[in-house]
Amino acid sequence: MADNLCGGLPPEVCEQLNKEEEFIKIKLEKRRYGKEVTVIEGLGDDADLKKIASELKSKLAAGGTVKNGRIEIQGDHRDRAKDLLIKLGFPESNIMVIE
Repeated sequence: MADNLCGGLPPEVCEQLNKEEEFIKIKLEKRRYGKEVTVIEGLGDDADLKKIASELKSKLAAGGTVKNGRIEIQGDHRDRAKDLLIKLGFPESNIMVIE
């Protein structure tokens, strides 16, 4: 399936192109009892989301989940999450932190 989308490009190149096209939003949401949750949207399909969420949760030492195509991490981790996504290979220009 991926070959059709990338016109026969190698999988690594295809993956990098897909990462460059994604526009990622990182924002903070308030939940019940004043709890804060960092929400990361626009990262792609669910298989990757689980892997990325797992990586972020361990690096941030926080709990979290993947829901409705977005990653939710307990606490305010907007800036650190952005840095970690850049280290995972997402272009900085495509990551927007919503204050």
